Amino acid sequence: MDTSFFGHPKGLRTLFFTEMWERFSYYGNRAVLFLYMTAAVPAGGLGMETATAGAIYGIFTACVYLLSLPGGWLADRIIGQRKAVFYGGGIIALGNLLLAASTTLTFYAGLGLICVGTGLLKTNASTLVGSLYGQGDNRRDGGFSIYYMGINVGAFLSPLFVGYLAQRVGWRYGFVLVTIGMIAGLIQYKLTESALGENGLRPVTEPGASERKSLLAGAGVILGIPLLIGVLQTMGVTAFSAVDLADAFFVVLALCFAGVFAILWRGCENDRERKNIILIFCLLIASVVFWSSFEQAGSTLNLFADAKTNNVLFGYAYPSTWFQSLNSIFLICLAPLFSLLWIRLGKNDLSVAMKFSLALLFVGLGYLVLVAPAKDADQNIKVAPYWLIATYFFHTIGELCLSPVGLSAMTKLAPARLGGVIMGVFFLSIATGNYIGGRMAGFYASMKIEDLFFYIALFGIIAGLLFAAFSRPLARYTGENQ
Repeated sequence: MDTSFFGHPKGLRTLFFTEMWERFSYYGNRAVLFLYMTAAVPAGGLGMETATAGAIYGIFTACVYLLSLPGGWLADRIIGQRKAVFYGGGIIALGNLLLAASTTLTFYAGLGLICVGTGLLKTNASTLVGSLYGQGDNRRDGGFSIYYMGINVGAFLSPLFVGYLAQRVGWRYGFVLVTIGMIAGLIQYKLTESALGENGLRPVTEPGASERKSLLAGAGVILGIPLLIGVLQTMGVTAFSAVDLADAFFVVLALCFAGVFAILWRGCENDRERKNIILIFCLLIASVVFWSSFEQAGSTLNLFADAKTNNVLFGYAYPSTWFQSLNSIFLICLAPLFSLLWIRLGKNDLSVAMKFSLALLFVGLGYLVLVAPAKDADQNIKVAPYWLIATYFFHTIGELCLSPVGLSAMTKLAPARLGGVIMGVFFLSIATGNYIGGRMAGFYASMKIEDLFFYIALFGIIAGLLFAAFSRPLARYTGENQ
């Protein structure tokens, strides 16, 4: 048995650092993206209105998750997970480099490439982690815990380093740093790839020649339509605004949700499966609400930290992007405690629906604590940093009540033949929540800050209370333990 990496297969080290650098890239970009878009042109930014920046941010953060569906599908049927991870990382690095070019055209092209690259890399890297362990290997959960630590290490470090360079030296230097980081991840991946053995070298199911052409044609359409729109916009043939495109994107998300659930419902073979699909649908609605509030970290909370918060500690004025490392710090500290808590509760463990309701309440409380200080901020008084620290603390508790619980619930509730589809729909809910969160950020400049935070808080708390009220009857209906 391979125990070369802290008692785990040596290939876990390869994937740990690959995912760490990919998350360094993503969260580094997320830390500075909204600030860069809304910064004045003389200051090196793009000078966008907040509503426009919110629309672009919402589409970007949604597509990062949405494209994981065709990314996994392409790897399973055409190129295999190993190539998907490498190609995805290369595409991300190129996208980061285009962002550093600091022109409007390269900016949009860079965001598009990052979405495509992340869709290829993220899902398939996770799949490769699972492939390192055989059936019955009790190290699997521990291996994913170590892998999850790699995600949080990257997410913790990137706002510190990328944020400092972008805000103190120049925006393009932040994008250059994430480019270097992704390239470093690719180099170590290729140098240590042999540790993965035969895992992921070939597609799971080889398609026939005609099916391969159909799959490639479908991928070409998925990539070609946004590219065509971009070219037509650049040439002046079309004149869609970012808000117009975001409105159209919402229709696409809504149709995806409706279409997938119609297919799932028709595919149910018995009453038990139909009840599970109903519960999954309810959980995914809660997931959308949660992520629409949580994802304000890179937008409204980022703007509030930059312009309205006193970012001085012991006489040192630190970059506002550093606040975005708090979530990862709290996750690293609290995740083991929550894992222990669910075990200790035993038979008294809360239902999945009740845990989701707690997640919604905590994300709402995170905004509620900002309402009073936001009133001072509207009077040009910079507020103390501990308010934002409290917000990120509450949001992290909410995340721990929903994200790992939701992933586990999807695997338990989904019929075996639909497991992959259901997991894809869970990522679709995150994509939809991220999109809504970006659109909500567009109100930052047009509303009083305290009102915006109050409405977001109210949105989460009411949703949490409603979900809590229905959690017990829902658990009884579906037969879940209460």
